Amino acid sequence: MRSCRVALAQMNATVGDIAGNCGRIKALMDEARTAGAGIVAFPELAVTGYPPEDLLLRRAFCVASRDAIEPLADASAGIIAIVGFVDWHQGDAYNAAAVLVDGRWADTYHKRRLPNYGVFDEERYFAPGQRVPVYRAGEFTFGVSICEDIWYPGLPLDAMALGGAELCININASPYHRGKLLDRSRMLATRAADNLIAVAYVNSMSGQDELVFDGGSLVFGANGGLVARGRQFEEELLVADVDLDEVAQRRLHDPRRRVELRDRDSRIDVEHIDLGFTPGVSADALRRPVHDMMCDEEEVWKALVLGTRDYLGKTGFREAVIGLSGGIDSSVVAAVAVDAIGAANVVGVSMPSRYSSEHSRGDAKALAEMLGIRYLSVPIEPAHGAMLEMLADAFEGTEAGTAEENLQSRQRGNVLMTLSNKFGWIVLTTGNKSEMATGYATLYGDMAGGYAVIKDVPKTLVYRIAEWRNRQPGGPVIPRNAIDKPPSAELRPDQLDQDSLPPYEVLDPILEAYVEDDRTADEIIAMGFDPETVRRVITLVDRNEYKRRQAPPGVKITPRAFGRDRRLPLASKWRGI
Repeated sequence: MRSCRVALAQMNATVGDIAGNCGRIKALMDEARTAGAGIVAFPELAVTGYPPEDLLLRRAFCVASRDAIEPLADASAGIIAIVGFVDWHQGDAYNAAAVLVDGRWADTYHKRRLPNYGVFDEERYFAPGQRVPVYRAGEFTFGVSICEDIWYPGLPLDAMALGGAELCININASPYHRGKLLDRSRMLATRAADNLIAVAYVNSMSGQDELVFDGGSLVFGANGGLVARGRQFEEELLVADVDLDEVAQRRLHDPRRRVELRDRDSRIDVEHIDLGFTPGVSADALRRPVHDMMCDEEEVWKALVLGTRDYLGKTGFREAVIGLSGGIDSSVVAAVAVDAIGAANVVGVSMPSRYSSEHSRGDAKALAEMLGIRYLSVPIEPAHGAMLEMLADAFEGTEAGTAEENLQSRQRGNVLMTLSNKFGWIVLTTGNKSEMATGYATLYGDMAGGYAVIKDVPKTLVYRIAEWRNRQPGGPVIPRNAIDKPPSAELRPDQLDQDSLPPYEVLDPILEAYVEDDRTADEIIAMGFDPETVRRVITLVDRNEYKRRQAPPGVKITPRAFGRDRRLPLASKWRGI
């Protein structure tokens, strides 16, 4: 069998750490050589980390990225390495892949298709590439593309395949959201089968601010069949053997290729480059590892853990503090934090008020004991009473209401931020997406903090991931009562979330339709929801944009995260009802 052993290095790069990222690239080159790989591919912008955002507007940053390639080329002896970097070329920046061959920098590919939607702003920073090179390495030919290049039918993949490439190496920094791995798999299988070309797709594995890159690198044969799949949310060198004879046989049996070669646009020039190097062929057993896909709940949990761990690690925080209410949200955030940075580095703080129930206090302490974290109790009643007394003259003649209730939340935010200030702990906030969407949160209160772990996780999903985590080896980590009891902010006697919001089983599907899918009120009502409830929810979402703008960053889980994906004006007369 004529084959090529490909190593896909789904590495965790840090934005701006060019020296550190290059050190990791060199180590993985060594690992790939040891595994007998002929080609090793690294993620999109592996040298700089992704996304560098406005660092790309600094010429020195772009030049430093390009300057890092020559030393990497020196390290590529005996192997072909495809490395993502920022190329500073003729006064402009390009999202690029360096083709390093046996100790030399042989060529550079520039990304042709620049995404400018959702979380992407690449047209802001990069010039588009124009070339479609096809490389010969001994007995086989391959092409290189970058992320968005392969999401579209047509250029550059079709030209690459018609130009003779048997394998496309596609390097990526593809952000995670729920179900994204399945979306990628379907797309890549289609591209491979339609173009009769094998595809090796390497993805980054890291957390960067709100974004998580989940790995899950993929290899598909020319028939669209899965050859290999990497692990999600883990650094890994995925090594797989690609059957090149299968590509040739598929093309021999399929007349479409001959028709396309006859009819293709003559303006599309493919540049053929002989690399003058024949990669070694491994004689050991065939490698085609296919790791299992995760269930929905595991995928979300792992994304939260990775996003939290990398945000804290890359911003220099070693310890975190969390306000524990005894409820489901703070319990899940605390458990994620423990999985991310270890129990010894997490502090839970109970801050009871006059309205805090005994079971809430007990559940907060039980959670701390189950997780093995440090536990503090700081009652806020003295401060709450003092604030009410301070405001008594100003509030004279008015009825107690939301302002008085929110005083308690703001006192808790003050306590947590003061502890952070004193000990250098980052405050992890505990609000979920359902609360952020409807404004069921207090500015400078429970929204105060440095990182909002579950801000993109709907409440109903919070329950599901808690149940999943409790079923894992080692036993439950979240008290049963925190899951089973009705959710409450406990800012007034006998308060329940359901007093202010529809039941979460009703609320979350409405929010998904309005926030994720941009459905109109009439369309959502036609889905079977109560008209009054729909209009009330839409009003809450629309009028609380100002709160969301002031929320900390948090892990992106859904296709339409607040702030990163969904961007609406604060001052607007348009109403969705």
